[in-house]
Amino acid sequence: MEENKDINSKGTASQESQPEVETVKAGTSTPESEKASGTENQAKGRKNRREERERKEEDELKKQLEELSDKLAKEKDDYLRLMAEFETFRRRSSEEKLNIVSTAAADTIKGLLPVLDDCERAMEILEKSSDDAAKEGTSLIYSKLMDYLKTKGLARIEAKGEIFDTDFHEAVTQFPAPSEDMKGKVIDVVQTGYTLNGKVLRYAKVVVGA
Repeated sequence: MEENKDINSKGTASQESQPEVETVKAGTSTPESEKASGTENQAKGRKNRREERERKEEDELKKQLEELSDKLAKEKDDYLRLMAEFETFRRRSSEEKLNIVSTAAADTIKGLLPVLDDCERAMEILEKSSDDAAKEGTSLIYSKLMDYLKTKGLARIEAKGEIFDTDFHEAVTQFPAPSEDMKGKVIDVVQTGYTLNGKVLRYAKVVVGA
């Protein structure tokens, strides 16, 4: 009887202690779980801070890249503008040099025109002379000088028999035209005119038929 009583008492005690074990198992937190949760939160925090730092670094790099791109574009624009200005300066300098050379050549050739005039008058006078040596010598001098000046761009302005043109002719007087078809045309040349590289160097002085 006493053994049964002991057994019953033990069973009762066992039953009474069982809910306490279940209560412990059903608990929401333990020191170990709290520690694991804290570690996880710290890891998430570190990750978030790292991602935030990476975003800031990326934004800073993008900003620096944009600044460098703008600076490069400005430098390129300045370079192109400078090259354009230099090309304009070089072209103008070349044109000025050519103009100086052309002006100097024109002045030199213009100074030789009276020599051509003298040769022409001498040949006209020698046409009535029987001195063949003088004719040949004067003609040779005139031809050589004229041929040389032609290589520099000099050309005679053909005037006699042509329609009077103020772009090339300068009328010194008018004479009654010898025929109807010569009215308004050049009937005589007082002084030969010349062009240099297509530009009038000296107008032809002419007599115009009226």
